[in-house]
Amino acid sequence: MLDYLNIKRIAADTGFDRCGIAPCRPMPRNRAWFDRWLGHGYQSSLAYMERNADKRFDPAQLVEGARTAIVCAVGYKNHIGAGYPAGHRAKVASYACTTDYHTTLRAMLGQMLRTLCAEYPALRGRAFVDTAPLAEKQLAVEAGLGWIGRQSLLVMPDLGSYVVLGELLLTDQTDRYDTPYAGSGCGACRRCVEHCPTGAIVSDRVVDTNRCIACHTIERQPAAEVTLDGWIFGCDACQSCCPYNRQAPMHRNAAFDPLFDPAAMTPDEWLAMDDAAFEARCGRTPLVRSGAERIRESVRRNLSPNGPKE
Repeated sequence: MLDYLNIKRIAADTGFDRCGIAPCRPMPRNRAWFDRWLGHGYQSSLAYMERNADKRFDPAQLVEGARTAIVCAVGYKNHIGAGYPAGHRAKVASYACTTDYHTTLRAMLGQMLRTLCAEYPALRGRAFVDTAPLAEKQLAVEAGLGWIGRQSLLVMPDLGSYVVLGELLLTDQTDRYDTPYAGSGCGACRRCVEHCPTGAIVSDRVVDTNRCIACHTIERQPAAEVTLDGWIFGCDACQSCCPYNRQAPMHRNAAFDPLFDPAAMTPDEWLAMDDAAFEARCGRTPLVRSGAERIRESVRRNLSPNGPKE
């Protein structure tokens, strides 16, 4: 049996800000909610969301014999997350200004798993970082880390929503589990809804990706009728206004230091950047997912006479 306090210590020593532990069990209520979301077509071009739904809401189908989920969180808040000057036309989501969190978290989770397996030789497990069908936000709620906010993101009382998550699914039990987070801290606040430039938050915890700027700048080419509101990769509009994010501390893990400052860059600088310069500046960041030419296209769209107006 795994030692609860030892897991928490290993997570902290590895560099995680928070760690919650939950039993692996099916999540039928979340599956029903997800099916309704799909039924409305809110997944838009995200066809991968339609696959492996059974696995998404039953962790034991991802790791045979999984009994424990360890959910680890790192706060990435930086100065960019406070928002941009009015009229800025080359905005980048704050998480994307750092080394790609998938790379960072995989390395951290791998280190943590190796440490646990050395202490418990019969233990088996697998690490996950946002690339497998796993309902990680609900697992984080089950592990006591926070609640799913009105904007559909995990909100932690002390770190806000500027957090990235990684999970370990393990084949042994722990001597205790965290208590699931009860309720929501959003109260009557609707700032995220009111600040979304495209009205993508259609109801509590429901996002229509047909309207979501982050989806249009990352997952697919933007539709003609969707304003980008100055964003060229991702969007922080529903986060920079959140009271919990305004009160949250800046990141403490140096692996999440920004590699460049988009607030100090003009659209012309982005347009003048050739592929080699883009690779030199952004090659370790999530922006490589879009590539230099698509970034330039988004900049041009934001500068066009029919582009966004604030």
